[in-house]
Amino acid sequence: QVQLVESGGGSVQAGGSLRLSCAASGAISSAYCMGWFRQAPGKEREGVATNAYTNFTTYGDSVKGRFAISRDNAEKTLYLQMDSLKPEDTGVYYCAANIARVDRCGVYYRQYFTLWGQGTQVTVSS
Repeated sequence: QVQLVESGGGSVQAGGSLRLSCAASGAISSAYCMGWFRQAPGKEREGVATNAYTNFTTYGDSVKGRFAISRDNAEKTLYLQMDSLKPEDTGVYYCAANIARVDRCGVYYRQYFTLWGQGTQVTVSS
């Protein structure tokens, strides 16, 4: 059984940086599509970034140029480097895996991500 565990969240001032990690345990394949999503209070969960096994990546419009997704297949770990953070980046960040429809690997294909971590809180103050 695959489990995803996020870490690296915290509180930071606007303009600062954080690096999130997502450690996978169990029989996770490097062929999976992996992604980061976030949810702010009172808002729907939205796609932040995704990474396919081909290393094709997609980003949400609001984070392009500031965030970078990467993965280490040997370590079974997914990363999200977040720079130039803004207060509107505040929310719970979730790591997720799309194992059935890897051809639908993008930030707008949330419905295909069926494995989720518990989330890690990111708070950006102005």
